[in-house]
Amino acid sequence: MAARRIVPARVRSFDAHGEVSAGPDRLAGEEPLEIRLDGEQFTVTMRTPGDDFELVAGLLLSEAVITRISHVVKMDYRSGVDQDGHRTYNVVDVRLAPDAPGPRRGAQRQVFTSSSCGVCGTPSLDSVLKPSAYPVALPHPLVSAARVVSLPDELRRHQRVFDATGGVHAAALFPASGGDALVAREDVGRHNAVDKVIGWALQRELLPLHDVLLQVSARASFELVGKAAMAGIPVLSAVSAPSALAVSHGRERGVTVIGFNRRGTCNVYTHPGRISSPEA
Repeated sequence: MAARRIVPARVRSFDAHGEVSAGPDRLAGEEPLEIRLDGEQFTVTMRTPGDDFELVAGLLLSEAVITRISHVVKMDYRSGVDQDGHRTYNVVDVRLAPDAPGPRRGAQRQVFTSSSCGVCGTPSLDSVLKPSAYPVALPHPLVSAARVVSLPDELRRHQRVFDATGGVHAAALFPASGGDALVAREDVGRHNAVDKVIGWALQRELLPLHDVLLQVSARASFELVGKAAMAGIPVLSAVSAPSALAVSHGRERGVTVIGFNRRGTCNVYTHPGRISSPEA
């Protein structure tokens, strides 16, 4: 699976005067993953291969299909081979426990989801706005500004696939009190990277993540705020801008949304009371 995260390629480089050089390059892997619930297709998403069970667990939590790992009786790969006869590991089937909340009628996606969109294919706005089993409590926790602005550099140390390809996003969970990342994951889809780290925590029965910060290498989108809220994460920090809907959603769900966290400064758009400074 690791070999499919970074794929070798040949490239020719040009400038305005013509071809400059030709040589090897490395690309981020991107392949479809079909997710089935009790044998029935739920969705197909594009992802970077690897950590697939974490991705599936995090996605199912975000979709309110499960709220704890005991709702999953079994998760395994279905058979499938490529043109060379190698197993593809591109179909995951999940057997749900009888008490699992399960997909609400009409909420199943049954469509293709690209690596750039985590809510594409959801049939209605109501099915996107799901109640969380782990509501974020205000104003807890109190986080130092120094801790917040240190997160992008800490995340950057875990971006090995990005170093090789320049083509993936990253997400990591950090203890609010300090210390290294609990987990970090990379993927061509920013929502997939977030699903992977949340799925990692779900598998270890660590939810709710009330004392954890989520740092992402991308912008802060509506869907990422929603995923944080579903896991009880109180702070979402992004190196780029948030959208207006992300800020509105964060305000409503008690999530502190931070954008432009880079080079030692950041902008706090919602619930700034969680962020402390030496002068406070």
